[in-house]
Amino acid sequence: MIRARMAALGTSAAMIALCVSFNAQAQQADAQAAGGTTLAPIVLQGEGESGTGPIKGYVAKKTTTGSKTATPINEIPQSVSVIGRDELDDRGVITKVDEALSYTPGILTQPYGADPDTDWLYIRGFDASQTGLSLDNLPFTSTAYGNFQIDAFALERIEVLKGPASVLVGGANAGGVVNLERKRPTDQPYFYTETGINSDGNAFGGFDISDKFSEDGVVSYRLTGKVAGGDGYVDYTKDLRGFIMPQITFAPTDATSLNVYAYVSGLDQTHTTNGLLPYEGTVVANPVYGKIGRDQYLGNEDYDIGKANQTMVGYEFNHEFEGGWKFTQNARYANLYKRERYVYAFDFDQTDALIGRYAEDITSRANAFNMDNRLENDFDIGGANHTIMLGVDYRYYRLDTDKYAGFPTSIDPQNPVYGPDPVLSPGSHQIVTMNQVGAYAQDQIRFGDGFIATFNGRYDYLHSEANDLNGVMTNYSSDDHAWSGRAGIAYEFKNGVTPYASVATFFSPLVGTSVDGPLKPEEGEQYEVGVKYEPTWFDGMLTASLFQIDKDNYTVSVPGIGDQQLGNVRSRGFELEAKVNLDQNWKAIGSFSYTDVEFTKYPGSPDMVGNTPYVVPATTAGLWLDYTVTEGALEGLGLGAGVRYRGKSWADNANTLRVDDATVFDAGIHYEKNDWKASLNVTNLFDKDFVAGCATQYFCGYGQARTFTLKLSKVW
Repeated sequence: MIRARMAALGTSAAMIALCVSFNAQAQQADAQAAGGTTLAPIVLQGEGESGTGPIKGYVAKKTTTGSKTATPINEIPQSVSVIGRDELDDRGVITKVDEALSYTPGILTQPYGADPDTDWLYIRGFDASQTGLSLDNLPFTSTAYGNFQIDAFALERIEVLKGPASVLVGGANAGGVVNLERKRPTDQPYFYTETGINSDGNAFGGFDISDKFSEDGVVSYRLTGKVAGGDGYVDYTKDLRGFIMPQITFAPTDATSLNVYAYVSGLDQTHTTNGLLPYEGTVVANPVYGKIGRDQYLGNEDYDIGKANQTMVGYEFNHEFEGGWKFTQNARYANLYKRERYVYAFDFDQTDALIGRYAEDITSRANAFNMDNRLENDFDIGGANHTIMLGVDYRYYRLDTDKYAGFPTSIDPQNPVYGPDPVLSPGSHQIVTMNQVGAYAQDQIRFGDGFIATFNGRYDYLHSEANDLNGVMTNYSSDDHAWSGRAGIAYEFKNGVTPYASVATFFSPLVGTSVDGPLKPEEGEQYEVGVKYEPTWFDGMLTASLFQIDKDNYTVSVPGIGDQQLGNVRSRGFELEAKVNLDQNWKAIGSFSYTDVEFTKYPGSPDMVGNTPYVVPATTAGLWLDYTVTEGALEGLGLGAGVRYRGKSWADNANTLRVDDATVFDAGIHYEKNDWKASLNVTNLFDKDFVAGCATQYFCGYGQARTFTLKLSKVW
């Protein structure tokens, strides 16, 4: 709603796996016979993990996000974070992707509070909400009102590659990408259902079914779906949402597979007005009415329309030829219809008793198509092993946005009168199209009994154009091309320590105009050094990284002239992350990040150089612990507790308006027996009242209030 404001085992190993599986099945049968809890079988560290499928506990060992191939995380020369299903379930993440990332270092989530129809993310200080999301390594192209959204229940993993990813997905956010990996058909029959409700009165129900169509396993399927709806925390707000995701995998041989899927979703809501509140009235008190309540609604309920319908169809085809060459083709078509008509606060005068408001009626229709083709193979040359990848991808995006706007009557928060409906005037009716073609190559080289070098190169051609049918905005057509690259080096010690260093360049195409014409792609580079530690004496992954990102062509407001792409921004910082399965009982997450973002060039306002852009705090931290009893009378009982810290931020680029820091506690309790599981999670346990962030003094949002979520699930 606030978008306009603001991606083969050897024989011995196979025998070990077979023995472990047999032993686990025997233990499971014994437990069921005794009426006990069915616990997940023990999985050997790193064994069987595909890079896209389930992970053991909280600790992932492989990823495709940093290289497009299933690669050990410690071999990626950039920081990578992975959130799997166990972590999502333990922390009580039900729907939102941005909520899932709240314990991940280097990421600011929900900077303006919870927003049901958008996942808001900043990575290493840069807004990635529209330019940093991918599904199965195919990027989503999004602009102000044409954003796609995936329900977290449809996902197996949520992965974050920190820093530039242009060499992998083309135009992408400078700070990094969030890659969403969907659930896929399983090797064994699986039937799961869940239902629940939160303290706002918003209920949900979901199912997840997977099996083979025949005993030979050539054709398998998975069907995942969910429906949710009810009241929101803010007065008068409500929603009804749901999705269904059918898919089929056809694998006639070990060398060939085809997975075809669809994702259809719908949303009907009354918008929350949180996130669009004035600085005076939230961060500080208004001199007349004090502070606006977190649950106060400032729109027009009967006037509000918030509808979004998404349809996606895609496939992934794999075939391995004789000689080791493997061909992969991914493709996805996506369609979005969105209608948003609503009234929200836009208060120019924040010293009187009334809150000014603004109204919009915006209809958007988006069509997007992505295709990625790549070849991979391994070679031993001159004493070194090379994993070669060559690829070509294509991206198309078309957005038709028709806008109406107006100024309704102001509202008195102490005695609100919701109405009358505003009179709107036609605004722009813009059609934007983007076509991007990229060719890329990657070589991962292993040599010298521990050295790992990674080299990437990519060339992109981008054509974009915009036409306003109402003649309000400037029409344009532009052609851009860009080279991007990455070079990294790492050394894997026998004790699990892997230091690394890398340099990468990026570009990020933009939609829109400045006073000088069409916006050019943002460009820049990142330097990163770090160390990853995969202990040999317990199951974990620890990462420390130090980075600097310089971004050019940053759009700044030049006094007396207007918006121009003359600014530069630099982000420096360091991040620490630990993901640990200490034993069968304890799992833990720890994170800390320090991000220093500043303007390094700001024409027309030299006093702005050295200032920090609004919203982004310098410091974030998080700690989550989960303990589950695995034997005795309390077998199956688990407790979780977490704490999150968000440092101070600025509400304006001039750095005159401050937003206070906040510490928030979360908790959970769960109990599992005979494949039934009940859980109760509490977000913001002590109901901390805080402002999550501000994008100028006109758009501030409260952080999520205390919310209880009760869920009951069953594996049949």
